[in-house]
This record gives sequence, C-alpha cells and structure tokens, in this order.
Amino acid sequence: MTTIHKTGEATGFIPAIDDKGKPITVIGTDAICEGFDDTCLKQAQNSRSAPGVSELILNPDAHAGYGAPVGSVLVSPTHIYPGPVGVDIKCSMSLLQLDIPEDVIADKAVRRALINAICERTPTGAGKGQRSVKKARRVSEAWGRRAVTHGASKDVCEALGIPPEWAERCEDSFHWAHDFTQSGLEDRLDCMLNGGYATRFGKKVEQLGSYGGGNHFGEAEVVRVNQSEATRKAADVFGLKDGHVAFLSHCGSRGFGHDLASQQFKALENKFDQWSLPYPAGDKKLVYAPLGTPEANAYLDDMALGANFATVNHLFINALVLEAFQGVLPGTKGDLVYFISHNIAREEIVNNQPQWVHRKGATRAFPGGHHALKDTPFYETGHPILLPGNPRDGSVVMAALPGAEKSCYSVNHGAGRRMGRKAAFRNLDQATVDKDFTDYDILSNCRTYPRDEAPDAYKDFAEVLRSVEAAGLAHQVAKLDARFVIKDADKADD
Repeated sequence: MTTIHKTGEATGFIPAIDDKGKPITVIGTDAICEGFDDTCLKQAQNSRSAPGVSELILNPDAHAGYGAPVGSVLVSPTHIYPGPVGVDIKCSMSLLQLDIPEDVIADKAVRRALINAICERTPTGAGKGQRSVKKARRVSEAWGRRAVTHGASKDVCEALGIPPEWAERCEDSFHWAHDFTQSGLEDRLDCMLNGGYATRFGKKVEQLGSYGGGNHFGEAEVVRVNQSEATRKAADVFGLKDGHVAFLSHCGSRGFGHDLASQQFKALENKFDQWSLPYPAGDKKLVYAPLGTPEANAYLDDMALGANFATVNHLFINALVLEAFQGVLPGTKGDLVYFISHNIAREEIVNNQPQWVHRKGATRAFPGGHHALKDTPFYETGHPILLPGNPRDGSVVMAALPGAEKSCYSVNHGAGRRMGRKAAFRNLDQATVDKDFTDYDILSNCRTYPRDEAPDAYKDFAEVLRSVEAAGLAHQVAKLDARFVIKDADKADD
C-alpha cells in the first residue's frame, strides 16, 4: 500500500520507487489524499521512475489516467512523454465575459432561446462537426491547414470571424515546430496528407467550432468577484464583471488531436518493440523519446499541430457563442478573459534549468512577478486560472501565488473524477441527478443530464479548492455560478 507522508495541511510526498530521485509532491488535504485510489498512486510512482523524469506532482483532482494520472505534472530535462499529455492534445478552458447583467437571463425562456441559438452554431457529440448544425459556419480545408500550422494568427482569426485581439488573451496563441519554425509544421502536415491522411483531414477540419463529447461543455455563468482588495485588482485586470454573465468553455483538439496522439503512441510502441526496449513499469502508455531524436521531433511537431487546432477551435467557439447571444439579445458585447490549456508539454525553467513540463489534466499557474508574464497584462497579478467544478457547486477563476513554485507552477484542472463512467451509471439515480438542476434553476440542452457527468461523479470541489488554497498555490478571484449548460446530449440516456 502506498503511503502519503504529510508535510502540511494540504501538502505531502510519496517516496520514489526504491528512493531513487526526488519524492513525488502531493497536493491535497487529508480528505483528498484518502480518496486517491491505488491505480492512481501506482501510476504516479511508475511515472516518477520513468527515464529522465526529474519531478512528479500529484494534484488534488488526480485520478487514474492514460499512463500517468490525470491531474499530474511530469517534468523532464531530457525526454518527451506523450502519455502525460494524453490523447486530447491541448484540452483547454476559455472564458468569455459578456456585458449582460445577470437579471437579463433570469427568465427561463431567455435562457432556453440562448441554448437553442448556441446549439444551432456549436455542435456537441463525438464526430460531430459544423455540417451537423443548422447555422453552420464551415471552415475550408485551406483555412484548416492555415489554422493548424499558424494557430490564432491575425489572418486566421479574421477569416473565421474571431476578434484578432482575443489571441492576446491566450496562454499560447500559436505553436511552432520543434525547430521553432512554422515551415516545419507545414512540412509535417504535408507529409501526413501525402501519406494518406488527406481525406480524413478534411473531415477533422469540419470539427473546428465544436465541443465534442465526454466531459466537454459550454456553460453560461454569473460572475461573483471576491471582494478582497487583492482579488478585486486581479478581477479588474482579467476583465471580470461582477454580477454579469460570462461563458465558460471546455474542449480540445477534437478528432484531429486524437488522430495525432494515437499515431504517435503506435509509432513509439513500434520503436520500443524494434529496439527491445522495456516499457517503463511495463506500461505501453509511458513510451517516450529522448529530446533531439527524430522521434521526439516528430512528436513535438504533431503536438504543435494539435495544439494550434485546439486554440483556434476555442476562439471560434467563443465567436459563435457571442454571435448566438447577439441573436437573442441584440447589442451584446463580449471580451475574452483568457484561454488556458491543461493537456500540453511546454519547455519552462524549473530549478534554474530548461525542462519540459508535461501537464496532464493540470493547469499552468504563474504568479505575479513571474518572468514569463513580463510583457503581458498579468505581470503584477498572475494570469487567470480557469477551474471548472460542476454546474451545481460552481466553478472558479483563480490567480497563482508565489507558493505555486512547489508544484512546478501548476494547479489542478478542475474537480477530478471520483467514480468512473460505468460506476456513475450504476450508482447514480437519474431522477436525483435531474433534481439538482431543477433545485438550482440550471437549464441544459439535454432531455436528461448525463449521469456519468453528474456533479456527484466528481470529487468534492470545495475540498479540492481548499487543498489549493491551504497549500498556498493560488487564491480565488471569482466564483462562477452556472445558469445553463451545453453538453453532449447524444449519450444523456445511456
């Protein structure tokens, strides 16, 4: 049995296997630590013992994942790991602040009209693209190529009807190839298309401007700004409007990112088999490539292509959501607060040296004064951290504190699952799930809300947030109270 040694109210560590290397850093109160299952803890130890890994962080939302736990941070100065990024490359959060006071959407009829207007423009469900909605705004294959190789460039934004200034509110508005060029990505994409991916690519481009399925969602919120002096200042810098409506989105690189990640896993598994290399802890999903090798370069290029798709997808969704609000409530204005990822690997300075920080279900958390924020609006406050909880208990906007250094400047990406999807369908009662939404006056596009996405399928969000705050990683700038939710309605009656 794996033992977590507590060092504080919400901090602790797990020794590395055979005490080889720095222990795993654990962020979580006693209640959170008691909820980590054996598979999650074993995956954390396996990931920590993999070649080239220098740090492993387990966040309070952690649960068993794909090789590495979801809700973990893996750091390496020498290797790149696809598993601790996952199959949904650059799955992310974004928040659109609208100028609508909350009372404007108090009426259920108005909210229902907004739900319908959004669903006419932004499809949900696995495999669904713009072709499947009434008011489709399709992206040509040529602009799809431009989007995945250039990200949210000015010309891509203008072609898709995205305000170009929104790109300035992105954690990363574009990604380069491994050689820091865009031409490298163009070459990589050409190689894929000439290798038989051309027909499939056209279908994936159609998914720009869509949410997909699973835990992805769009959610109308009412912003409640924390009224302390420090957080009010951060809220002003972020552009948050107390008592006004905002729209929170969660999605990633859709089928394109999944194809890229799946292709990379297969390619690296083949290399391991050809070279008779042992998989770390016998787990194929912990395959890796040493930095500087052709295999690592290929992965970094594919990750960049998927990341650019995810960035443009989010900004496009926000443009479509704003259009939907304007159709129901003419004159509505909206500004992007931030777009931030939680499935990505980035080169950052850790322990005074460049290292690749893999965040798998983990969010970057740079506090005020961090060198990486020097030329941004967030240098004094830290950048916005968007953490979804659940519709019933709300979500939050946070800002990092200097204590985030202990977690390699990372926090959790949300509440984290406490039960798997099959367990949720077995154990949760549909009538009780739906009653939550009635009691809290939250509408949805689903006839019945998906039980595997119900609030009780996730960890206690208040305890997760208490872990973050007690560990000194971040503080809460605003709470977001859900008013309606857009989810994959196709599987709501599974």
